[in-house]
Amino acid sequence: MTIRKRMPASLAIAAGLLIPIIHSGCNRDPESGWAMTSTHDDRFRTISIPLFRNDTWFRGLERELGRSLVVEMESRTPYKVTGPGTADTLLRGTIRSAELILLSSSVTTGLADEMLFKASLDFEWVDLATGETLVERKEFASSALFTPSRPSQETIDLARFGVVQQLAADLVDAIRDDW
Repeated sequence: MTIRKRMPASLAIAAGLLIPIIHSGCNRDPESGWAMTSTHDDRFRTISIPLFRNDTWFRGLERELGRSLVVEMESRTPYKVTGPGTADTLLRGTIRSAELILLSSSVTTGLADEMLFKASLDFEWVDLATGETLVERKEFASSALFTPSRPSQETIDLARFGVVQQLAADLVDAIRDDW
């Protein structure tokens, strides 16, 4: 004698509702719903990223951002970073501001406990064949918190690194196709 257990009705209903949702997520036609295709513009293969202009007092920020942009672009997009003479597109910009903001200070010493390093930039991504601006953003900003006081004694370099990494990652996200 075998004992068979019946599937609860609520589980059967949930399974019946879930199957159409799963199938719609794998749709091959982007016009009719979700698609499992690249969100990057497939008209382009290469991008040139010259050093951004730096209008701030923080020297070297443009080089740090340039290195991070190249790494992010080549690791997270299908685009190859090349020189301006061979590229399909150009990503250029200007670091407009960078500042230290005091968030809290020690009651006993008056020294900074927590500080914020904030930077903003303007950029544009241009199709070099047509001169058309593909994406343009103004006052694109990021910030990073650091603790210069004891026991952490983090340096401003840690915050600069965090801001540059975040700006590069966010910028690469910004040049993707519209969802």
